[in-house]
Amino acid sequence: MKKNFWSEKRNIYFIGIGGISMSGLAQYLHFLGFRVSGSDLCRSAITSKLESFGIKIYYKHDGANLLGADAVICGSAISESNPEVCAARGRGIPIVSRAELLHLVSQDFENVIGVAGCHGKTTATAMAAHILKSCSENVTAHIGGEDYEFGNFYIGGKKYFVTEACEYKGNFLSLKPDVAVVLNTDADHLDCYADEAALEDAYVQYITSASASIVWKDDKIVPRVAPTLTFGSMENCDICAKNIRGYRGKYSFQLQIFGQIFDRIKLNVYGKHNIYNALAAASVAVYYGYPSYFIAEGLKNFQGIRRRFELLGRAKGAEWIADYAHHPKEIAAVLQAVSEFCDGRLFVVFQPHTYSRTKIFLKEFVKALGQLENLVIYKTYPAREYFDAEGSALTLSEHLPQSLYVESVRELEIYLKCSVQAGDVILFLGAGDIYYVAKQVLLQIN
Repeated sequence: MKKNFWSEKRNIYFIGIGGISMSGLAQYLHFLGFRVSGSDLCRSAITSKLESFGIKIYYKHDGANLLGADAVICGSAISESNPEVCAARGRGIPIVSRAELLHLVSQDFENVIGVAGCHGKTTATAMAAHILKSCSENVTAHIGGEDYEFGNFYIGGKKYFVTEACEYKGNFLSLKPDVAVVLNTDADHLDCYADEAALEDAYVQYITSASASIVWKDDKIVPRVAPTLTFGSMENCDICAKNIRGYRGKYSFQLQIFGQIFDRIKLNVYGKHNIYNALAAASVAVYYGYPSYFIAEGLKNFQGIRRRFELLGRAKGAEWIADYAHHPKEIAAVLQAVSEFCDGRLFVVFQPHTYSRTKIFLKEFVKALGQLENLVIYKTYPAREYFDAEGSALTLSEHLPQSLYVESVRELEIYLKCSVQAGDVILFLGAGDIYYVAKQVLLQIN
């Protein structure tokens, strides 16, 4: 998207500017010279960062905030009844969805790589960005999390644009990437798809809209899409990991490309599942013809993402770790990773994210969490949803009789202060505000 896009427009207003994706796009428009402002209901490190750039942020949704706005950017979770949406419509101000804006931004680059899938998007996107930076130094990345080096939007050139492509409400169908990467097509966001078949159809549409595709070989969608490249554990994958070694939760492997084995790659992040994220990212470089040593260098430089197995600190002689996992399969992967180095007791604090997800996957959540001895279920983070008792954290806790249900930071603080001993690990899981709750409790106990 060049500065002459919307040549008659200069003032761009974001509703929900503090979101991880929206804030990154706001940064980019600011970088291009647009006058950017926006609203969010909560102050955060993200909004503080935007304000440090000179971006005006209002902490209340009010139609008066739109004074002078030429266009409004609106995320798909924003209600049609939002007063700023209503004001924009009433004044005839164009409203552009976040997904549409991402597509417009992507048109400013020579090669667009979209990374989709229920699990691993953020990590694989960041890994691909580090690899492409190693390959050419000419890459810009839109990341759905805070990479320790890049943040959530890294601006480094016009040759490559690598971005997450989210399936929520079909948003990824707006992107139209040159290379569509699909890590998996596991069911999620079934609150906005008729069923799993409809979600799979959307992935097929996303893949076939691209010039090329890179897909996990084991995924059920493979027979329907004829990928350009495949990655995974199977011998007939184009890109796979051989001679895998693990030590206390971190892994290394030899990269095999079209049957030829190359040097060993060491990952700096925890969890065997990250091998597959690394293979997906490596496949992007393979598609563009770069040699394996650039891949190894890029992955070596990748130090991780905040809220992805992030060590928050230590208290009472225990390690406090936070992870974004909020889907049963993600929880299982994180629990496997922590089990490989946890020598003491494991305490898990899980915050369900949305009532609909908890309700739809209740049995799967019970299976993933059912074997834990020290489990706390923290009150639901509702996000965009209204209360639903069947999908509440309390209902989940009732299906996990060994769990403790808590609704306040103080309750959680008292429980952990009285229970945790030296050598234990406390793992906070969820995509809501549990990350900030964990930091607050850690600060109080310290």
